[in-house]
Amino acid sequence: MSRVLCKSLIPSLLSSSSSSISAQFRFTYFPTSSSSSSPRVSRMATEASSSSSSSASPSPSSAIDFLTLCHRLKTTKREGWVRRGVNNPESIADHMYRMGVMALIAADLPGVDRDKCVKMAIVHDIAEAIVGDITPADGVPKDEKSRRERAALEDMCKLLGGGSRAKEISDLWMEYEENSSLEAKVVKDFDKVEMILQALEYENEQGKDLEEFFQSTAGKFQTEVGKAWASEVASRRKKSN
Repeated sequence: MSRVLCKSLIPSLLSSSSSSISAQFRFTYFPTSSSSSSPRVSRMATEASSSSSSSASPSPSSAIDFLTLCHRLKTTKREGWVRRGVNNPESIADHMYRMGVMALIAADLPGVDRDKCVKMAIVHDIAEAIVGDITPADGVPKDEKSRRERAALEDMCKLLGGGSRAKEISDLWMEYEENSSLEAKVVKDFDKVEMILQALEYENEQGKDLEEFFQSTAGKFQTEVGKAWASEVASRRKKSN
């Protein structure tokens, strides 16, 4: 048996229709065995990997399959905002995009590769194209969340056809997940800063009280740039109240 995707996945896993996935759908893996993927992704990933795993760049077919799957990052809403009743909440892709901009405009930091930070920002949540945005409220243990996301990432890299591009995505994702470099620490801080900045914007635009998001990040910033930017957001929030 293989893992299955929950809550009525669209019939074709890689359908390009934007209407096929609503903001209400969740894509969470349920472990039923040691098999590594859903049937459709597994079959397509195996075909893509066998056809182009030795090449540096993905084939046009593999690239479009991969990008079509990534479309779900644009249509899946960030679950924390959905649960708080935010009107028209951002998507996963929205979140990653602004993080990429953060990495792009940040001042040079000693020992930090800025270009690597930009790349890491745009792939750090990429596995959510399959598993969805799993939040603490879902009650999924951290280790299990990580296992699901790693399995999803592996399938996505196979779908891309293997090779150096897939390996780069996998390596960047793993580095972020394990918080194993200066770049990972910077990008993790950007992840938190982007969230509280978005929370402030929703508070100002929609009159929401999103204090819990600020509390959840308090004291958890690892870098000076993260601390400085978080402090600026907090200062603006205080002035707006």
